[in-house]
Amino acid sequence: MDFFKNKVVIITGASSGIGKACAEEFAKRGANLVLAARQYVTLCEITADLERRYSIKAIAVQVDVSKEEDCILMVKQALVTFNKIDMLINNAGLSMRALFNEVELAVLKNLMDVNFWGAVYCTKYALPEILKTKGSIIGVSSIAGYRGLPGRTGYSSSKFAMNGFMESLRTELLKTGVHVMVACPGFTTSNIRVAALAKDGTSHGETSMEEGKMMSAEEVAVNIANGIAARKRTLIMTGQGKLTVWINKLLPALADKLVFNHFTKEKNALVK
Repeated sequence: MDFFKNKVVIITGASSGIGKACAEEFAKRGANLVLAARQYVTLCEITADLERRYSIKAIAVQVDVSKEEDCILMVKQALVTFNKIDMLINNAGLSMRALFNEVELAVLKNLMDVNFWGAVYCTKYALPEILKTKGSIIGVSSIAGYRGLPGRTGYSSSKFAMNGFMESLRTELLKTGVHVMVACPGFTTSNIRVAALAKDGTSHGETSMEEGKMMSAEEVAVNIANGIAARKRTLIMTGQGKLTVWINKLLPALADKLVFNHFTKEKNALVK
């Protein structure tokens, strides 16, 4: 627990889901927080609650990570308030659910702007400070970043891009003392599937999966916190995820069939 005491942690996408759960978990462990998302009022409520319950300091910053200027201002606000940055959790993300043959290309661009470029912008401007503290940079990715998923071409592409970016960055920073970790939850109970973009860019408004059988966001947050403390390189959180990565490397044609069959069973399946 002492590992996080008085550390300054930036969390993007902190107003709900895994980001909000990470804020709770890190506050519990004594970290001070910079919580970033588009939902400013919600963020203010979360920061006030965490400060009251855990006697830490937290600030809310309204940020759209797809906008470079917002990411610059977020880092500046963190430094004005805390004068240092120890960790960056690149968590903000969008999902999608549509066949590539039917989806508008603007949907894929939107996902790349948020999921990939958002991580790049935040990392670019936080990195000089994290180099000083020999801190951590975390990318909250997905098994979809190791194995392409049907109906999620934009999502998988953005997570593959994030994984490649983080791997390159880790190698560049190998001798600096900076810790770089890719965290890959399995399917997690959060609003990401409800907010997932349809083929025309509107939100689906409902999940296509059985949420009750998934990891909770709180479990994911504990795993991420423990992974940071242990300075792990990669964190694949479920047996199903580890098996998927393994099969995809060794038996890719079999992986195609297994993944296809899995997604024929979701509600209103896109592949049949």
